[in-house]
Amino acid sequence: MVEESNLGKIEISPTAIATIASQAVLSTYGVVGMASRNLVSGLTSALSRRAHKGIEVHVQDHQIIIDVYVIIEYGTRIASVAQSIKNVVKFAVEKAVGVPVTAVNVHVEGLRISDVD
Repeated sequence: MVEESNLGKIEISPTAIATIASQAVLSTYGVVGMASRNLVSGLTSALSRRAHKGIEVHVQDHQIIIDVYVIIEYGTRIASVAQSIKNVVKFAVEKAVGVPVTAVNVHVEGLRISDVD
């Protein structure tokens, strides 16, 4: 994403946006982790230790679309957690970048049961 003015230009990479979104997702109640979209990207992210694993950002014509792949805590209401993720990611990215987020698509890739001690 590029913003230009008479003073110069500001370029924000999709990777930076994905990092902001990832931090927002991981702070959401009910989320226990991020998931990869497929096996190949899962192996790649495991080897590279990306801070934005499970986030895909698409920027077109000053519109941001974010796909989030998450693992949710078993026993929580999935629809409520997904809605919270949408709200938190949209707010965090719009606040940091200053550009409206058109869509946040939440893909629940799995459920995890917490350890009971």
